[in-house]
Amino acid sequence: FVGAKDKIEMEKVPAAGFNIIGLPAAGLQRKKFFKNLSLPFKLLTCMIKSRKIIKDFKPDIAVGVGGYASGPILRAAAKQGVPIVLQEQNSHAGVTNQILAKKASKIFTAYDGMEKYFDKDKIFFAGNPVRSDIAEITATREEALEHFGLTADKPVVLSVGGSLGAGTINKSIMAHIDEFEKAGIQLIWQTGKYYYDNIMASLAGKTYTCIHPMAFVKRMDLAYKAADVVVSRSGALSVSELCLAAKPVIFIPSPNVAEDHQTKNAMALVNKDAAALLTDAEAEAKFFDVVSALVADDDKKKAFSDNISKLAVKNSADLIAKEIVQMVK
Repeated sequence: FVGAKDKIEMEKVPAAGFNIIGLPAAGLQRKKFFKNLSLPFKLLTCMIKSRKIIKDFKPDIAVGVGGYASGPILRAAAKQGVPIVLQEQNSHAGVTNQILAKKASKIFTAYDGMEKYFDKDKIFFAGNPVRSDIAEITATREEALEHFGLTADKPVVLSVGGSLGAGTINKSIMAHIDEFEKAGIQLIWQTGKYYYDNIMASLAGKTYTCIHPMAFVKRMDLAYKAADVVVSRSGALSVSELCLAAKPVIFIPSPNVAEDHQTKNAMALVNKDAAALLTDAEAEAKFFDVVSALVADDDKKKAFSDNISKLAVKNSADLIAKEIVQMVK
């Protein structure tokens, strides 16, 4: 594995029992000009290190799944005659993948209509791999409710903003927390570890029976099972998980991502009546009204659930792995 230094893969890959090499790869900081001054030096270092990695490791094939490290390592692989494969996780292909696609032997995609970015003969629709516990949720809803200390007579909303959290979603909940409590809407609230301490300090001395904040939801399978409605960012893997969980979802796309791909991911589902979208800018003002309206609308929830489930790919990891193995035989 090769990843970008200081990114989450440098923790997750070793935790899974694999070695990973870090590159000083970084993206363009559109709002922080002076941070971009070191980019040419980082890029040169990445290219030199990538050439050495490919030369020493001698891979039969190189697979890029996005992220800042994909560009230099796949370019180095292609230049040394190693076949390269891309996995484009989003509905809008990033610039790096569009450039690399010219050299790629195969491109795994997760959305329809990717022919506008890639050669249709290279495309293999496979969805996005997700955790096995999400792909096959075996627990009952009763078990899920008990796990989180919830009751069956009140609706449940799951709010997730990634492991670090989402500032806008957290602010929106804090702005309407009393309304959720008064309405009897139970909230599984993943604050993210970055925001958790400040949120708990703000809640000190207050008693809420419906609000259940936690830094990180360890049993996301149970959280999905318990939820009547989900509020989420719309990163590629979050969208794929929600398709498998078949839950009615309100997406609040992050505006702080390259090429606004989270909005495009969300719109791919909104256009199929499989989800709702609330923009980051309007979230704090409209959060409770939008969430409570969906909670109360059984017909809309059923339509969202039915339509989003049609977009699920349960065996994505197997499809991709088998195709790659076949390519190197």
